[in-house]
Amino acid sequence: MAFMSNGELIELKRECEAIEIPSGIRRLLPGGTIVRVTQFLGSGYTVVSDIGYMCRIDSKDADALGLSPPVGGKEAGTPQATFSEAMVWDQLRTVFDPEIPVNIVDLGLIYSCDITTLENSGKKIDVKMSMTAPGCGMGNVLKADVESKLSRLPQVNEVNVHVVFDPPWHPGLMSEAAKLQLGFDLDLGNLPSVRTSR
Repeated sequence: MAFMSNGELIELKRECEAIEIPSGIRRLLPGGTIVRVTQFLGSGYTVVSDIGYMCRIDSKDADALGLSPPVGGKEAGTPQATFSEAMVWDQLRTVFDPEIPVNIVDLGLIYSCDITTLENSGKKIDVKMSMTAPGCGMGNVLKADVESKLSRLPQVNEVNVHVVFDPPWHPGLMSEAAKLQLGFDLDLGNLPSVRTSR
């Protein structure tokens, strides 16, 4: 994973599906569209198009950007791996807010993560997560990312992710590292001049 901040302009090599941020609306970006990649973290590229849309392009469509698909390390879900709670939290930390380079754990969006052993010795994971604002159109996208990544873990047979808004998310739920990364005043909790809600 890498944060791309050079602002290089890229012409899409082919038509490509994208998810508009923050509305969550799916759209097709035509081949030839000029985009600027602002970040690549987790499962997709965040781009700004020449017509003003901020979108997420899935990493499987890296070739449309003229980039090589990301090469992952050892898959957490390989049969040789042994399931652990740490593995679950490691996977959750690979899901990122599409607008800022902070994962959903450090943003404080994961309210609970309960792991139970099923009768067949498999695992069930129940996650309650929130969004930075109730009207966030990216909620289903982030929920699907969490479900997909946790489902790939060894011995996991069932994953239930619920998006909740009670209690409402607030910047005080972020980790100290996330606050530092986003420029929050740790003593006063003052917000910097970055957008953290949708």
